[in-house]
Amino acid sequence: MPVHELLDLVLDEGSFTSWDEPVDLTGVDAEYRATLERAAERAGTDESVITGRATVHGRPIAVIANEFGFLAGSIGVAAARRITAAVRRATAEGLPLVASTCSGGTRMQEGTTAFVHMIEISRAIGDHRAAGLPYLAHLRHPTTGGVFASWGSLAHMTVGEPGALLGFLGPKVYEALYGEPFPAGVQTSENLAEHGIIDAVVPHEDLSAILDQTLALLTDGPTEPVQTRRTAPVVGERSAWESIQITRQPDRAGVRELIRYGSDIVVPLRGTQDGQRDSAMMLALTRLDGVPCVVIGQDRKRQTDEHPMGPAALREARRGMSLAEQLGLPLVSVIDTPGAALSKEAEEGAIAGEIARCIAMQSSLKVPTVSVILGQGCGGGALAMLPADVTIAAENAWLSPLPPEGASAIVHRDIDHAPQMAEQQKVSSAHLLAEGTVQALVAEVPGEPAEDFVRAMAAEIAAQLRELTS
Repeated sequence: MPVHELLDLVLDEGSFTSWDEPVDLTGVDAEYRATLERAAERAGTDESVITGRATVHGRPIAVIANEFGFLAGSIGVAAARRITAAVRRATAEGLPLVASTCSGGTRMQEGTTAFVHMIEISRAIGDHRAAGLPYLAHLRHPTTGGVFASWGSLAHMTVGEPGALLGFLGPKVYEALYGEPFPAGVQTSENLAEHGIIDAVVPHEDLSAILDQTLALLTDGPTEPVQTRRTAPVVGERSAWESIQITRQPDRAGVRELIRYGSDIVVPLRGTQDGQRDSAMMLALTRLDGVPCVVIGQDRKRQTDEHPMGPAALREARRGMSLAEQLGLPLVSVIDTPGAALSKEAEEGAIAGEIARCIAMQSSLKVPTVSVILGQGCGGGALAMLPADVTIAAENAWLSPLPPEGASAIVHRDIDHAPQMAEQQKVSSAHLLAEGTVQALVAEVPGEPAEDFVRAMAAEIAAQLRELTS
């Protein structure tokens, strides 16, 4: 799709204002000048990149977009300087930055001189992010080489065009160098999303809606609460062991239900951006009962004996922590795990180190933080996401260094004393509240619909975030 068609599809009608200065061809040799002039005539643009200011659903943004028809979208010195100037201007004007790439990479006709300009682009984007401003990227077919290895891979959130070729080394170059074709299906949007390198695959016609939702979370601020807060929950007479059994029920509400019923906007993110993904962790930008936030949550339905929560899940959680800090959004960490993975792969993947890094990182965040013990809170995997300004627990939630059966095996050399160990170790929410580990409880009404409980939990989270923010 030509770049102007794409912008007409995504941006508010008539809102785009160009920031581009005319390209200076002084000193360019005649042959290359003729090449550039022919490219401009074919593409309808004076360079491979256009930049400017626009609005999406009324919200102002800065735009950088590639035109592949101009010498395969390649980035020469003039294009690189144009990109850098646009990023710097977006930072100065406090605008979210949206980039759409479609490029074969650095322009070979300009060689190393153009190649090293990727550093200046990356430096400018780093300064934009350091200013707390969002950077969102849309990768079109194809995006390869120096573009993918610089400004195409530095966004807070990245989506790809369906079926797009996205890769560091173009497959034709690979085949020319090594005499065999590059493996099929590797350098595609879908495969990169599966491996947690990009967040989603989005058709062109959905881009405007995705931008609308994302910018609403990043720029609009809180809206009025709509859920009912259970301000004075009464803890029931259940034993700790009874509560543990309740949290292990397969139909118990988890983080997905919390987001589904407790929010009105959800923008899911995927993976660590560096080739790792674990479905045991959910990461999303969302608005819980009116409060925009980053949610990292242990997904109870994606943790099984065959697929326990591994190191990559905790690395995804750290991505969420970093996003919250960079974007100035509150962080909500949802704890619901029977325990982290215990395996050769987990040990070699630094599971202990990831737990330690999560604890250290979440403890040091400057944004408001709320942790939620929603169900099972077992072991280091739970502790990794516990540090927060305020911790909330569901009435039947619990926290312990090991499953009660494991504690019983250590102390009594059997698992029959698990109920006794649960009481002795004070794992219940009532004990956590009494000892100050938890600051608020949300009551669970026997037999109530799952959506009623998670809406009450969302209301409590949002109320605590509002108090922390004020």
